[in-house]
Amino acid sequence: MRLEELKGQEWLREPCILGVDEAGRGPVLGPMVYGVAFCPVADLEALKKKGFADSKALTEERRDTLFEDLLNDPRLGFLVDSLSAATISAQMLAFEKISLNVIANESTFGLIRACLDAGVNLTEVYVDTVGAAQKYEDKLSQMFSGIKFTVRSKADALYPIVSAASIAAKVTRDRQIANFAWEERFEEGSAPDGKLGSGYPSDPATKAWLANNVDAVFGFPNLVRFSWATCAKLLEERAVPVEFEADEDDKEAGWGGAGERPAKRARLQASGSMPGARHSFFRARGLRRVVEL
Repeated sequence: MRLEELKGQEWLREPCILGVDEAGRGPVLGPMVYGVAFCPVADLEALKKKGFADSKALTEERRDTLFEDLLNDPRLGFLVDSLSAATISAQMLAFEKISLNVIANESTFGLIRACLDAGVNLTEVYVDTVGAAQKYEDKLSQMFSGIKFTVRSKADALYPIVSAASIAAKVTRDRQIANFAWEERFEEGSAPDGKLGSGYPSDPATKAWLANNVDAVFGFPNLVRFSWATCAKLLEERAVPVEFEADEDDKEAGWGGAGERPAKRARLQASGSMPGARHSFFRARGLRRVVEL
């Protein structure tokens, strides 16, 4: 069941095990979703019998069935944190850039804190990760004293509780993509089609979708992560050149220049602050400028 539905449950005071996993770290399209799943340590054998496994190795139908188990099991909790493409882009393209690893770590920390704040008695936590597992394990142990952390690559295939977290993250992301609503207003018949492919930069279908949906001025729709190199390259090749008044000041300050303009452009487009962009008040009402000839 969802964490908010479990507050006050007696079993939360029992020693509990928690797993952490993500879905959508690599794609250029859509959110990155982190998920946690938790249950009493005493229920671990029962959890194994449910058949949770790495979500990527399961069919969509099987993932949906297991997600229903997550929703309805009164002694199995979960919580997700969905980070939109716009959020990821804004942080990675900020003046003081935040790496994807830091964004991911902060999401994990927040989910663990939320469970602790809700009264979950966490004694063991298993985390799926890429990169330096031991360094991350040591950091988590320092941040959350009294909890035994195990950080492993491919943990979703090793520990059922991480597999459950993987299901929560993957199904949440898939449903958000399937039900995505464009924030932008498009001319009739000009909205992007739904042939997104897998969302990974290497997918020919995704590459084609990006190439067909880049706007010469405003860049991409907000489903797209502007911070990915694939997008920066397309903007440089297909978008109109932009001159920024602050460029000269930047160069004098020693940090800017023409080489940084594609990144600056992507940063402004991702945040919706492109020079000349119409205010959301006008876009929402379909109002346009009228110029006298």
